[in-house]
Amino acid sequence: MRDMDTLRSTFRRALGLPNRRAAVRPGRLDRISGFESKILGNTRDVVVYVPAGYDDRRDQRHPVLYMHDGQNLFEPERAFIPGQHWRLREAADAAIGERTAAPMLIVGIDNAGVERIDEYTPDHDPKKDAGGRAEDYGWMIIEELKPMIDRGYRTSGETATGGSSLGGLVSLHLAFRHPDLFRRAAAMSPSVWWNGQSILREVDASHAPTRPRLWVDVGGREGAEALAGARALRARLEREGWNDENFRYVEDRRGDHSERAWARRVRKVLEFLFPPT
Repeated sequence: MRDMDTLRSTFRRALGLPNRRAAVRPGRLDRISGFESKILGNTRDVVVYVPAGYDDRRDQRHPVLYMHDGQNLFEPERAFIPGQHWRLREAADAAIGERTAAPMLIVGIDNAGVERIDEYTPDHDPKKDAGGRAEDYGWMIIEELKPMIDRGYRTSGETATGGSSLGGLVSLHLAFRHPDLFRRAAAMSPSVWWNGQSILREVDASHAPTRPRLWVDVGGREGAEALAGARALRARLEREGWNDENFRYVEDRRGDHSERAWARRVRKVLEFLFPPT
């Protein structure tokens, strides 16, 4: 198939014909301002990526990816370091437009600032004197945000979650605690170190009949502790039965702990979580 695509492209260039793959249709961003959570007792903005073609096919439903640290995903002016964002909209446009990933909705959930560390961690870490509200954060998504998204968009019922650093940690927690709902998850540079690597104990305790499809990665320039933690997580997952069919582990030799590094890898994440059908 790849040889045939190359032949078509060469033939088009020879005849001066336009390449249909050159122009990728962009998706749109919908903003939900001031989304209020009674479970968490706070408000935040939510941005929804809607793929190109969504309004053209009214019979088509889409899987939904709930992403954390929404400020860093789509808009350069709102990123933690202004100008350095994930370029997630562009990555999704390219993957969907080139048919290397199935069309999906992406819900970017803003973090709650100083409350982020508590909401993204599954237990209290005595060394940090913080953490432990990840389960409440998960119920916020399940009981408050997801019903709103399901009412407002044509969703398929296939639900995924993803994030980086502490956002990667909470993604793992949600996948292990609610595998019937979050059947796909991406943990980019996850904070395995939290509370003595307590996430590894969650792997041991997760005995769900269906194992979520998991992406885990780490950068080679993130430091010895980050590398050791990611490798320990990989080993624990493989021991518990994750394999090549439902697990992808990547070490990005040049990657550091930054939005720029995650932006380089995020298209591959989308392609793994939502392979074309």
